[in-house]
Amino acid sequence: MKIYPTTGTLMNLEKPYDLIVIGGGPAGYAAGIRAGQLGHRALVIEKERAGGTCLNWGCIPSKALLKSAEAYQAALHSETFGFTCKEIEVDFAQVMARSRSVADQMGGGIEFLFKKNKVDYVVGSAKLIEPGLVEVTDGDHAGSSIKGDRVMIATGCKPRTLEEVPVDGSRIMTSREALAMKEMPASIAILGAGAIGAEFAYFLNAFGCKVTLIEMLPNVLPVEDAEISKALGKAFVKQGIDCRTNTRVDQIEVVDDGVTLALHSEKGDEAIQVESVLLAIGVVPNLQGVLADTCKVELSRGYVQVDETYQTSLPGVYAAGDIIGPPWLAHVATYRAVQAVNGMFGHADPIPMSAFPGCTYCQPQVASIGVTEEKAKEEGIAYKIGKFPFAASGKAVAVNHPEGFVKIIVGEKYGEILGAHIIGSDATELITEYGLGMKLEATVDEIHQTIHAHPTMSEALAEAAASVNGEAIHI
Repeated sequence: MKIYPTTGTLMNLEKPYDLIVIGGGPAGYAAGIRAGQLGHRALVIEKERAGGTCLNWGCIPSKALLKSAEAYQAALHSETFGFTCKEIEVDFAQVMARSRSVADQMGGGIEFLFKKNKVDYVVGSAKLIEPGLVEVTDGDHAGSSIKGDRVMIATGCKPRTLEEVPVDGSRIMTSREALAMKEMPASIAILGAGAIGAEFAYFLNAFGCKVTLIEMLPNVLPVEDAEISKALGKAFVKQGIDCRTNTRVDQIEVVDDGVTLALHSEKGDEAIQVESVLLAIGVVPNLQGVLADTCKVELSRGYVQVDETYQTSLPGVYAAGDIIGPPWLAHVATYRAVQAVNGMFGHADPIPMSAFPGCTYCQPQVASIGVTEEKAKEEGIAYKIGKFPFAASGKAVAVNHPEGFVKIIVGEKYGEILGAHIIGSDATELITEYGLGMKLEATVDEIHQTIHAHPTMSEALAEAAASVNGEAIHI
């Protein structure tokens, strides 16, 4: 079922498009726009609305919710700043409605960019019949067969679910259903403490929901540097989130008044009951209905395999974004799609992705790039560590965000940046400086010797760099 009825206009179907993109998320819409910028005739086919899952049901609306949670918490603790907010009322439906409004606004922005760059855009599902031929399978243009010299598959991923407990949007939810809630559950168990699970845990707990965050691995955010993950776990516990790490869910059962879960941990077996369950256990490739039975591309664990130019095993058929596998990040999807388009039209050879930032937008925020300390040890890399706590930052203390620290991992011999990890306020904004440093092959000394404005949160980046060689001034 189409959620957004927006339709596009198919121009002159007798003339092949230079590029047809199946999927309009961060990879798909970026591919279409980049092709348009290069002067090529492009068509983007998206089954719901431009922006895909990220813009409509993921990255953007979730950040609107998190901002509401931060604002509410700031009001609750306003006495810290010398004033008091009394009798604060929460309109949860309005909180959710604002997030939808933000998504709608940004979706409209993508549609404007299509028009600006002369990119045709159609709402509907599409199937690759053979290289160079795509059929629209539903929507206002259902049945249309469209020719294209090149085709890109950018259909992304969808949340992983469990067969034994079907998603009903109330008792059992994925992130998509959770972003459409009208009422907040009194209690919820979140299965999976990756970025999505952590963000929803912070958001719901901030508004008073009783949250149990369950993770099979030893730490929340298990892909992050262990020191960072442990710090976030402690922060969550302090906030009132019940974090169950090293815990397995053996059984889930929907009952009349909620959901019961049988848990197993090193402490033994336990049963808990909650009003709802949120599944944040990963994603699966979204290829259903995208490829005709006679149209075979090479897959690995369901993900489309590509070469260094993002071309699949079929000539003239490309793929980019989450559908080609991890990391499942919107900014990585956009980067890959733009590189693919640059290459396919001979504008520039695709630049391989070396390092990419990963961000989690709970409070405190977490951001990282490059290797973790555990990875450096595993690979036998000779390294040094620099750290600086935000508690020693004048700006962080002044704005009442002293929690967290910056950690930088550098090569022992040359001081090149191997990895950087931040937990604290604005971590997701701060990480870019280290990313640029890695791109430019800067050394830790060059970061230290760059004058950082005072007072700013970014001073912590310079101080962490200085601390590698014992030169930090404020610790």
